Amino acid sequence: MKLNLEKLGKKNICLIGLMGSGKSVIGKLLAQELRLRHYDSDKLIEKKLNKSINQIFTDQGESYFRNVEEDIVLSLMDKKSCVISLGGGSILSELTRKALFINSFSVYLKVDIEILYERLKKSKKRPLINNKDIKEKLIHLTQERKKYYRKANLIVNNLKYTEEVLITIKEQLQKYYE
Repeated sequence: MKLNLEKLGKKNICLIGLMGSGKSVIGKLLAQELRLRHYDSDKLIEKKLNKSINQIFTDQGESYFRNVEEDIVLSLMDKKSCVISLGGGSILSELTRKALFINSFSVYLKVDIEILYERLKKSKKRPLINNKDIKEKLIHLTQERKKYYRKANLIVNNLKYTEEVLITIKEQLQKYYE
């Protein structure tokens, strides 16, 4: 399946959602299936700064990270015919939100807190949940961000089966052509 996103009036497809929602995995697979390039904002940040996100948070703090994230995400928003996996918190930037909803077909990967908890409970590379009550933090992040996530062009529950999520996204994209 090859899409012409400009027919949708969009430059690219962006995946948004909380950490652990599957944005990187789904984004990479969706890009392969649609024969588009894939970009992952978190990976690009790590590459640019030559540090892990954990290390960036430790050395420079979250606000420094968010500034770098905003710059990288805004540069990605100008790219055409690609799939972009955005960091979970990138949606907090007003500039990012404006660019996202103008330039991109946005897909919110929605996942229940219990499933996110199971996916993340052993992770050591997520600075927002390190040494914290993970469920409590996930609930807080959901409350803080859901008003933005809900504005996505498409909301897909990513509960267990990656293939089902990919099929749903592709079917919905196809409907926009009809």
